[in-house]
Amino acid sequence: MGLFSAIFGLFALLIPLIFVGLPLLIIVSSMFVRIIKEYERGVLLAFGKYSEVRGPGLNLVIPFYHQLIKMDLRTLTLDVPKQEIMTKDNVPANINAVVYFKVKNPEKAFLEVEDYRYAVSKYGQTSLRNVCGEATLDELLSDRKNLAEKLKKIVGEATDGWGIEIDMIELMDVELPGNLKRTMAKQAEAEREKRATILKAEGEVAASKNLADAAEKLHKIPGALHLRSLHSLNDMSSDQTNTVHFFVPLEILRALEDVD
Repeated sequence: MGLFSAIFGLFALLIPLIFVGLPLLIIVSSMFVRIIKEYERGVLLAFGKYSEVRGPGLNLVIPFYHQLIKMDLRTLTLDVPKQEIMTKDNVPANINAVVYFKVKNPEKAFLEVEDYRYAVSKYGQTSLRNVCGEATLDELLSDRKNLAEKLKKIVGEATDGWGIEIDMIELMDVELPGNLKRTMAKQAEAEREKRATILKAEGEVAASKNLADAAEKLHKIPGALHLRSLHSLNDMSSDQTNTVHFFVPLEILRALEDVD
């Protein structure tokens, strides 16, 4: 009976200890242990002074002495807001872009710039206006790839000192004024009409050459024109019409010319 009472008293003592001590132990442990994921790196400060960059896994830190700041190393996407620009040929336009970048050096990204996302966004906006402002409207609409490469080079050179690597910059949308769109549509329509007129004229020239060649061949071969007339008469005989056609041989007309 005494053993049972002792065991019961032990359990009665352990239950409050488990319910109170275990959460307290977890809280205290969490102050000393920080987990860094595989795609992250941790910048460790000791009393505000840079110490090192911690890798993924469990990392021991000392509360009030250490400060661990996590940096994401994955490729990040940043939208550059729509910018109003004036092209080289004085055409107003609105254009936006998207920047793909990642943290290459966590130490520099933390120490060299206050907020690297905000810094990349603002520098991207300024560079977008400068690069697109040096291009004509035709280059802006048809040569986006080269403009994007030039923009990537400019932004990449500036952000390299911040520990940031620019993967890619894409120009997304070019918005033009409504009256300019109507003018461009009229110009495109005029170009299509021009091409249609040129094609029609070229067809007429080719047809006239073929007719001239055919007439020359018919003239050189005796009886060819008469056979052609009979062939035409055969073609018209299949047509159900009340029209009467009279064919006069060309030789008769030539004989009448000789009489004159």
